[in-house]
Amino acid sequence: MHDFPAGRFAVWATAWLTGRTSYDAALDAVLGDTAHRVSGLPGTTEAVPLGAALSALRVLGEQRFRLVLPVPGDVRGLPPVPGLVPQALESGQAAVGRSVAFVPEALGPEVVQWTAFSLDGVRVAPAVDGNLRAVSGALDLAVGDAARILARLDVARWNPEVPSLVAGLARTKTAPGLPADHEPLALSVLGRAQRLAAVLDLALSDAPGAAVNHAQAARRDEALRPLADAVREAISAAYNAVPR
Repeated sequence: MHDFPAGRFAVWATAWLTGRTSYDAALDAVLGDTAHRVSGLPGTTEAVPLGAALSALRVLGEQRFRLVLPVPGDVRGLPPVPGLVPQALESGQAAVGRSVAFVPEALGPEVVQWTAFSLDGVRVAPAVDGNLRAVSGALDLAVGDAARILARLDVARWNPEVPSLVAGLARTKTAPGLPADHEPLALSVLGRAQRLAAVLDLALSDAPGAAVNHAQAARRDEALRPLADAVREAISAAYNAVPR
């Protein structure tokens, strides 16, 4: 739950397509310091720079992209296109529009390879955006539950970094890197979700020396799953929020 290039693509491509930001600003925000290439874009026969793919979106009739964060057993939001679901599951994310979907794959710290999937002829079900206030409330409950659950699991025994991170969960934090007119509540939700995600990443990792056995790991994973679900819902809702 560290990085979401599909989220950045979805939010900035939408901002550009709806006239809320410039092409250059959108491209710079998605690229950062990383090289991006896109293969499979409709109308192309070879990989193209991400900028070319962004330019093609209006020709394809796109108006909005949404971030989808699929997990095994929950692939809602992914159209039934051959190859899309397994690749999105492996990546953990996808940016889905009306006529094309994009799945990123990090090829190291400086290169992201995107695969485009044409949705031509596929019925894309209308996405149901999460209520940001409801998601924010659910995230607050998850943050409140985190300390209790992690203490019960004695996570600090195998990950001593966790307690200090848990102590900072309640502090308000906003996430940078989104369009200037993005919903303020979405910025707050994303910041809190990223903080909780960092705690879960540590809590779900297996410490050196087999400090936790398989049975303990299974109980831990089951107990933390509701928190992970709340984080996933919050991150999706934050990136998919569109200013009114």
